[in-house]
Amino acid sequence: MCSMSDDLFRPNWDVIGHDWAVQRLTRSLNAGRLRHAYLINGVARIGKTTFARAFAQAVNCLSEVSRPCGACRACRLTARGTYADFSLIEAQGNALRIEQIRELTRTLALRPLEGRYRVLILRRFHEASPQAMDALLKTLEEPPPYVLLLLTADTTESLLPTIQSRCQPLNLRPLPSSVIREALIERYKVEPERAALIAQLSGGRMGWALEVLKDESVLKQRAEWLAILERALGESRAARFEQARQLSEDRAGLPSLLALWQSYWRDALLLAHHAAVAAIINRDRSHALEQIARSVKAEEIYQALLAVRRTLRYLQANVNARLALDALMLELPRVRLAAAP
Repeated sequence: MCSMSDDLFRPNWDVIGHDWAVQRLTRSLNAGRLRHAYLINGVARIGKTTFARAFAQAVNCLSEVSRPCGACRACRLTARGTYADFSLIEAQGNALRIEQIRELTRTLALRPLEGRYRVLILRRFHEASPQAMDALLKTLEEPPPYVLLLLTADTTESLLPTIQSRCQPLNLRPLPSSVIREALIERYKVEPERAALIAQLSGGRMGWALEVLKDESVLKQRAEWLAILERALGESRAARFEQARQLSEDRAGLPSLLALWQSYWRDALLLAHHAAVAAIINRDRSHALEQIARSVKAEEIYQALLAVRRTLRYLQANVNARLALDALMLELPRVRLAAAP
């Protein structure tokens, strides 16, 4: 690996939060101990791709004073996705395909044109097909010294153990809501009351908060998905199956829907164990959640949470969406919720 002078790399990347991960990589860069592959793991919209792109800027930054500078040609072009030695590879359809990995392998055989490293981000690698994962293994086993692979994944459960063992893990954790609120106010000039609401609902996901700023319909979609869940709890089996059929028609939206439902059942479980309302994410649904916590056994709530997680895994494994949702609907508890006063 390329060696750098002491303390040339700085720990203040253009990333909101995740300071521990930035500091760890900064130390590695200053010591010249960069690994050839990193697995950046964390829930959807937590900022994994933003973090990986900042990492790519750092390793190829041209500044001789402090890296990443954010202003040099390498930093600017990497931010735009047009730097010659930077590529971001995403799934085609519902999965990263073996053909994409083969093309990547051919690219990695070429030495960098401008930078110190040829950096490739493989986004949402948990959606890679088993054949694509197998195809990547050889590169991970015998990587060229000028290659840096950054894999991002919402979960590691579907990844081959051999893939995980050949990557340095970086598990990005949800940010405190105060960090998101302050960033929204100071960096994005959001009105404080609105910033506080978005930060509270974000579940620690800066990417989700920024998506709300760009598209107000995200909040409307969230309210609709939670209303569907709460309504289904009091419905018959036939009505639940019909709802599953309708939801399965938007397979692309299901990971986000299920991630939201997962946070909902987590909140219900916290309340069932007598946590304060301030501890939950979906505080705007506290009236319904408190009814569930009182009416449903904690074990049943926990089983509902596990069922949602299991359904997410099924979808990542390309199981039929309709069947997966039908099974989930059968595992949800039955409780009729009273409307909020």
